Amino acid sequence: MDQKNRLVRDYTPMRLEDSGKTIRTRQLEGQEYKETLTKKLQEVVDGYSSTKENRESLTRLADMMEVIHELTYTHGATIEEVEHIRQHRRKVRGGFKNRTLLIEVEE
Repeated sequence: MDQKNRLVRDYTPMRLEDSGKTIRTRQLEGQEYKETLTKKLQEVVDGYSSTKENRESLTRLADMMEVIHELTYTHGATIEEVEHIRQHRRKVRGGFKNRTLLIEVEE
């Protein structure tokens, strides 16, 4: 996996240095951080899509949640606010428990 120019978890640089690697990092701010988090979310979603084992799938879902938490903060909100919105949308529009695939809509 390419380890250059990618957003990593907080302890990754320390773990790499502890393993004898020399690294270079910089801190992201503002819009660049938000855009990089968005790319990270897509990276984790792609990883989830390619998993075969249940445990790895759950790990990828946890990674998605971590990125979603951080994205939430970039919008000046809390995860509780997002959860409230999710619950409201579920109440008004429903969830996905019925597993319904819409085949076609005719005008």
